[in-house]
Parts: sequence; structure tokens; C-alpha cells
Amino acid sequence: MTIFVKKIMKNINYKSQGKYGLFDEQETCQKLSDIGNPLEKISSVIDFEMFRNTLEDGVLNKDKKSNAGAKPYDVVMMFKIMILQRYYGLGDTQIEYQILDRLSFKKFLGLASGDKVPDEKTIWLFRENLTKSGLVEKIFEQFTQFLTSKGLIMNAGKMIDASFTIAPHQHNTREENKAIKEGRGNELWNDQPNKKKHKDTDARWTKKNKETFYGYKNHTKVDSKSKFIDKYKVTDASVHDSQPLDELLDKSDKGQPLYADSAYTGGKQKKIIRKYGIKNKVHEKGYKGKPLTVKQKERNKIKSKTRARVEHVFGFMEQSMNGLVVKSVGIVRATGIIGLINLTYNLFRYEQVQRLNLCKI
Repeated sequence: MTIFVKKIMKNINYKSQGKYGLFDEQETCQKLSDIGNPLEKISSVIDFEMFRNTLEDGVLNKDKKSNAGAKPYDVVMMFKIMILQRYYGLGDTQIEYQILDRLSFKKFLGLASGDKVPDEKTIWLFRENLTKSGLVEKIFEQFTQFLTSKGLIMNAGKMIDASFTIAPHQHNTREENKAIKEGRGNELWNDQPNKKKHKDTDARWTKKNKETFYGYKNHTKVDSKSKFIDKYKVTDASVHDSQPLDELLDKSDKGQPLYADSAYTGGKQKKIIRKYGIKNKVHEKGYKGKPLTVKQKERNKIKSKTRARVEHVFGFMEQSMNGLVVKSVGIVRATGIIGLINLTYNLFRYEQVQRLNLCKI
């Protein structure tokens, strides 16, 4: 019986494998498109060349006296690598591998098979230059202006909220943690420079709803109609949600309703909201011995219908963008990465708005 089965199997002709045809890559791209390639979708509606001048002015070395030495990689392609990292939650080593391995990544970056791919050190250095030169903030503002020109920052209301961004845990002694908490982190490990550069003295521990978090906070102001982020502020995780309120609001918000949860309730916050001439739609808060009235609960319920939309923003970051996480050291780098996360969200939100024809949200 066994001999008979073997004879039958020997006569089976399987599909050929390991041989590339002339149009195989083209067919693969078409299959990815048919299935639904998010990178192809975003490339169809966003011209990344809009960022070229800003990137070249900020990143390239204009003082270089000769063309000797290695030529830099195209700045727009490098910037698109930053977007890939934030959308797929990939580190520098991982993104190098994935670009080499994935056809969809190559196509998004404009690379052909066999083209040289930036290594992890080059990718890290480009992000460092973006962060330290303040280019992330400039490009975020540039795209916000683009959205405004398209009528997508509708200024019919704003939502404010904050979300934790997790950072790698630090293994410090009790004395070292005490010094960091007291703001004396710069005094530590000065005799161990290699150790010091891997120590984050800016991130902080905090608790919320009995859960413990370590890292930073992403404070955002979101357009209530279109759900685009139009301003953000990064702090350590211990900073109260309402503390950067004054930095998030500006004169363009005048006359608009502001929606936020009860963490933004208080005398100081009310003064800030009045200062900008904003309609206060912040959730009312009950206190011990003075619970919310029926009318206050009803008002909060109405406000929640709009305020809850801000959760869609963080939900997209958590589920579609592999979470709010930084694997860097220090608040400067964290601010750069969180800024890229916010920008990446806006880019993909714009694609969604265009694809689903949500321009009149």
C-alpha cells in the first residue's frame, strides 16, 4: 500500500517555485493593490514632494565645500521611512530588514529591486537630525496648513485630551530615582558616559485608574468635525492632563466650543478658556458632598457625543499604528517621535477622508 501511494505522488506535477517570470513583480503589486495596500492608498492622495524644500533646508549640509564623499539618500525617501516606522511600529533594525524584504515598502519609497537601502545607523541619524533641528514640528505645521487650505481644519469645535506614550523602563537604584525625581538627573553617571547616554532622566512614573505607566504624555487638540490633530504638546507622564491647556489653545479657537473630560475642570482652566473667548463644553465634575445634579449629568451626556470622537484618534494610534510607544532616551527624542506619530495619524486620516469622501464631515 505504501509503495502504491509513493508511485502516485511521483506522478503529481506541482506548480513551479523559485523561478521569477518577467511580469511576476508587476503581478504581485497588482495583487497587493487588489487586496488593499494602505501605502498605495496614501501615495495616491498625498504628494510627499510638498515637504522636500523644508527637509532639504533643514537636513542637508549647505556648508559642504565639495561633492567628495558619499552622497546622501534622498530626503523625501528618508522622511517616508520615518512614516513607515510610525505606522507599522518598527525600530531601526526592523525597518531596514522590512524594506529589503517587502515589495510594498520598496514601491512606497520609490526603490527598485536591487537598489541600495539605508542601514539602521543612517535611519537613526536622519531621525536625530529631524528631531534636533525642530523639523518634525515644522513639517507637522506645514501639513496642518495644507489641511486648513483644503477646508479640513473646520474650526467648528475643538477636543482636547492626553494619552500615555510608553517608554523603556529604567533599572535604577532608589537613590538614583530620587535624584531624577528631584531634577538632579544630570549629576548622575558623569564618570560613566556610555551608561549615561542610555539613561532617560526625563520620563516619569504615574498612576491612572489603578494602572501604572512610565514614559510621556501626548497632549493633543483635535478638530471636532474632521478629527485631525491641529496642535500637540509632549510632557513627561506625571504632568496633569490639564497643565498644557494654555499652550494648546490659541486665538484661532475663539468662539469655538471646547470639549474635554472632567480632568480639565477647575478655576484655573476656566480662566484660560475665557481668556481665548472659547465656549466651555468641558465635562462638569462632581465632588464629595456635592454630586452632579440630574441636569449636569444630562449636559455631560450631550457633551460626550462630541468629546468621545477624540478617542477615535488614540484608538487608531493604538490599533492601526501598533500603539503609542517610544524606544528612545530623553524628552527631546520622545517629542520628535510623538510628533511623527501625530503627523502619521493626520496623513492616514487625510487618505481616509479623501477615499470615503468625508470632505463635508
